[in-house]
Amino acid sequence: QVQLVESGGGLVLPGGSLRLSCAASGSIRSINNMGWYRQAPGKPRDLVARITNSGSTMYADSVKGRFAISRDNAKNTVYLQMNSLRPEDTAVYYCNANIAVWVRSGNMDYWGKGTLVTVSP
Repeated sequence: QVQLVESGGGLVLPGGSLRLSCAASGSIRSINNMGWYRQAPGKPRDLVARITNSGSTMYADSVKGRFAISRDNAKNTVYLQMNSLRPEDTAVYYCNANIAVWVRSGNMDYWGKGTLVTVSP
């Protein structure tokens, strides 16, 4: 019923920038929080950034000041601008959204398939 599709990952040099996008589609009534998570090899999936439907944001300490999350509610899309990238930022980045669909009375979380970000010389 709902699909989240990430884009924008790739290979970037240390100190470089990438902009990730995630578009939600399907039978969507409304979207509450949206966020980005990442998972490095052998590590758990960690929260990177989160944004509410009103625009309030929060960030992991490791990315604060370097990353910025934003959203376009008209497009059901969330973005993650990543600057000053470091090798330790290398991970699969996953989009998350808390969504109410027309066939359900409440919200539930949906996940994208992930997009790989590699920061390397």
